[in-house]
Amino acid sequence: MTSALSRYRAEWFDGFGGARRDMLAGMVATFALIPEVIAFAVVAGIDPEVGLFASFVIGIVIAFVGGRPAMISGAAGSVALVVAALVHSYGLQYLLAATVLAGLFQILFGLCKLDILMRFVSRSVRTGFVNALAILIFAAQLPQLVDVSWHTYAMVAGGLAIIYLLPRLTTVIPSPLVCIVVLTVVAALFPMPVATIADLGRLPASLPSFAFPYVPLGWETLRIVAPYALAMAAVGLLESMMTAGVVDELTETGSDKARECTGLGLANVAAGLFGGIAGCGMIGQTVGNVRYGGRGRLSTLAAGVFLLVVLVPLRPWVAQVPVAALVAIMVMVSISTFSWGSFRDLARHPKLSGVVMLATVAVTVATHDLSAGVIVGVLLSGLFFAFKVTRLMDVRTDYDATADVRTYTVTGQVFFASADIFADRFDLRDTTRTVRIDLTGAHLWDVTAVGAVERVVTTLRARGTQVDVVGLNAASATLIDRHAPLIDDAGAAPAGPPPLSRPPA
Repeated sequence: MTSALSRYRAEWFDGFGGARRDMLAGMVATFALIPEVIAFAVVAGIDPEVGLFASFVIGIVIAFVGGRPAMISGAAGSVALVVAALVHSYGLQYLLAATVLAGLFQILFGLCKLDILMRFVSRSVRTGFVNALAILIFAAQLPQLVDVSWHTYAMVAGGLAIIYLLPRLTTVIPSPLVCIVVLTVVAALFPMPVATIADLGRLPASLPSFAFPYVPLGWETLRIVAPYALAMAAVGLLESMMTAGVVDELTETGSDKARECTGLGLANVAAGLFGGIAGCGMIGQTVGNVRYGGRGRLSTLAAGVFLLVVLVPLRPWVAQVPVAALVAIMVMVSISTFSWGSFRDLARHPKLSGVVMLATVAVTVATHDLSAGVIVGVLLSGLFFAFKVTRLMDVRTDYDATADVRTYTVTGQVFFASADIFADRFDLRDTTRTVRIDLTGAHLWDVTAVGAVERVVTTLRARGTQVDVVGLNAASATLIDRHAPLIDDAGAAPAGPPPLSRPPA
């Protein structure tokens, strides 16, 4: 208990230098958060303030109860895509009800430790996820660069110059924050036709207020919102877990994924009760936060608190920030997010790993749905793994003419994907007096494998052949005893050949 409290304290307070770094990184992440949240709100068919309120509430709550320090969470595009149909058909109040229910689902998932499902996400899928996200972040900036004057391009170029060149002189203040201040001052001193944050949508003029969703309480409402809530919960957790994994790698630290699940659930329940949409980890802003120096929970809290300060007291000033400054920051984030070493890995790593990575990228970019890309990548990883393991299974045959004994020596893994291959290696019309199946170098994984062994044994015994199965390891023997004891319905041992032999206890 004491060590847990000490670790939690360290996640908050890492000296003055760490606190200052976290505060500044969180402030920069806030500016990168605003335009993306507004854009996602438009996708969902809701007012920008609904997404901004959600990001503020989620940021505050997740800073205290989340499992991954330095992670920025807010109203994300994957969730917005899921609920667009609900908002269009039933309106905002049903969205708020679905948000609360999604949070409750996520709390349940966290308590059930369903975060372990992330173990099935291979490194190739994670690399594809990161690369696809970098591409989507960059693509999201292109609309801001279409049908604009040369002033916008000049501002973006100037912003990128500040971001990349200033760290050569000093790192006391994050260069993206300097980029925002400098470009805003330039735009104010020299009026020019460039878009500002005010042009992206209406910013909130007041604080969010607590209220239960105004929907009828009954089974009909539950029937409407439950499918959307479950989809939001699943997509949100998937993106948050992937984001947490990316931060784990960037910072070379671990995180409590189950706690992140329950923490996100609590944050989404709070968001729904304060008039916001459900959210999740935002990998672009999170990577930016880490790149700017954010490491602790204070950076997450700073992003939420500063968003509130930006939205209300400083609203008139923030509205004048050029969109070009935000574009420059997000271009930098996309460049730093992309795994450039993956091009080298395509030549060095197994080809199937490259296929999984490219498929994840292609599906994600084509659908603009991070969860769809990850699901396809995981399915392909499982399929390729099963294919690879199947090829490693082998059955060798040896015949002793003197004793009239044929020995089948099985090596490798026998499971649903290799069971048919295992059975096909046996000559079931064999007239040999004795058949010996040696499983010393093999392992039976499931009932399909057990069924294949049982089919071979019973077919040969039916032809009068004595069958001895030897070399079963303890786990395989237990599986055989449970699912295929090779005894008749009356419970008596079959006449003739002995039952399967097992190693001595």
